[in-house]
Amino acid sequence: MAVPDDVAEAIRTLIRWSGDDPSREGLIDTPKRVARAWKEYCRGYAEDPAYHLSRIFHEVGGYDEIVLLKDIPFQSHCEHHMAPITGHAHIAYLPGDYVVGISKLARVLHAFAQRLQVQERLTAEVADCIWENLKPQGVAVVIEATHGCMTGRGVRTPGVIMKTSRMMGAFRDDEKSRKEVLKLMGV
Repeated sequence: MAVPDDVAEAIRTLIRWSGDDPSREGLIDTPKRVARAWKEYCRGYAEDPAYHLSRIFHEVGGYDEIVLLKDIPFQSHCEHHMAPITGHAHIAYLPGDYVVGISKLARVLHAFAQRLQVQERLTAEVADCIWENLKPQGVAVVIEATHGCMTGRGVRTPGVIMKTSRMMGAFRDDEKSRKEVLKLMGV
């Protein structure tokens, strides 16, 4: 992939500003590598997350209980410092008239995570996308992550995990359903 000159120069400027020489041997190709890496980190901008929920299955043998995909690993970058956000998500839904292939839930997560993010919005975007496109009886999304902007800079507090959740439909309105899904998620 070709890297535009202005992008490579911006990265050279950052290297210089950080105190190093972008023309030294180990850094000569770094601007292009960094540019390509950021294009990959942010590939979610070129994707429509809802697309992954377009292939549905009506033949579910009468199944009408919780569908849960647990411990889905993801990586994102915070929009404030562009530092890594690394964690895992639990995504559940209570089917309405149909289900979707479970890998599609992970694809929705990754499509949103591969953009500059804040964890709260990521959680809401995943839940809202499932709610709007699958029309389930309930959606529950819990994300647990560490933030490089907190562990590697600033307050420098490693080991801290941020948890966010979004409950919709039955998981928000019915306490029994909410407790059941959270227990299955192990959170």
